[in-house]
Amino acid sequence: MDIEPTWIVLLFIALGAAAVLAFVLFRRLLHVRRRLRDISEILDDIVQGNAKHRILADPHDMTAAISYKMNDIVLHFQEQIIALNKTAEANKQLMTSFSHDVRTPLTTLIGYLDAVHKHIVAGREREEYMETARRKAHDLKDYVDKLFEWSKLNSDEETFAIRTVDICELTRMILKDWIPVFETRSLSFDIDIPEKKLAAHLDTNAYSRILNNLIQNVLAHSQATAITVGVSMEDHRIVTSVMDNGIGISNEDLPYIFQRLYKCDKGRSKKDSGLGLSIVQQLTEKMRGTIHVESTPLERTAFQVQFPLVSENPG
Repeated sequence: MDIEPTWIVLLFIALGAAAVLAFVLFRRLLHVRRRLRDISEILDDIVQGNAKHRILADPHDMTAAISYKMNDIVLHFQEQIIALNKTAEANKQLMTSFSHDVRTPLTTLIGYLDAVHKHIVAGREREEYMETARRKAHDLKDYVDKLFEWSKLNSDEETFAIRTVDICELTRMILKDWIPVFETRSLSFDIDIPEKKLAAHLDTNAYSRILNNLIQNVLAHSQATAITVGVSMEDHRIVTSVMDNGIGISNEDLPYIFQRLYKCDKGRSKKDSGLGLSIVQQLTEKMRGTIHVESTPLERTAFQVQFPLVSENPG
């Protein structure tokens, strides 16, 4: 048997197979090169501003995985751009509002003080001017304080000392300071808090600010003659409610009531910053709670803040 010709045949077969394989690999490499060039051109188009452009690829294509990944990156990039644009617009609106809301009371304040300083007014009228200036100064301070508070919350600079708290006792302690205010304003009040303990994970300072803001909102804007503050339990959640019988909130305004800088045409005074309820919502959500409002104009408005129940009658 002649072995040498057999080896020659096998060698040619191997060389042929290698040539075919090299040709296939070369074509695939050319295809990958073209695909990468196409991807590069699409990415350039996206960088130029066409964020809606997407990279198409056959599932069996060698570049499918990278194409899909690129699309995910572009989608994330597009979402970031949208968020940044919203933030920029919101900050622009905030600065416009800040400029107006600070300049107006400041101009009025200066006017009253100038009148007193230049002896344009005297006697009883001078005292009235000084009292008006004092109120304007306090309004301005309240606005700046709320703006500072909102800014800290929005930038996540504020830290929360979360601990297990008896929300019933905490609510009673907060309301002690409000009872004299209700009585001074001849505002009928009802406090409905159970004797048993209801525990929640809260920052006591943040919860106090939530409740104080909601009560202050009633006093400043609702024109109510009665207020009810209560604590209850519903479906393993603790509900703190603040209700009043004031002018209420219209159905048109309800969906936007917690938006920053939003001011209702009714139920809010012109000096309102539009930040108070936005701060309340942010504080609530920072402690994994939810807030909801229902209103029937001229009858009843109820704000409900809910937190997960940790336990009943904690030791």
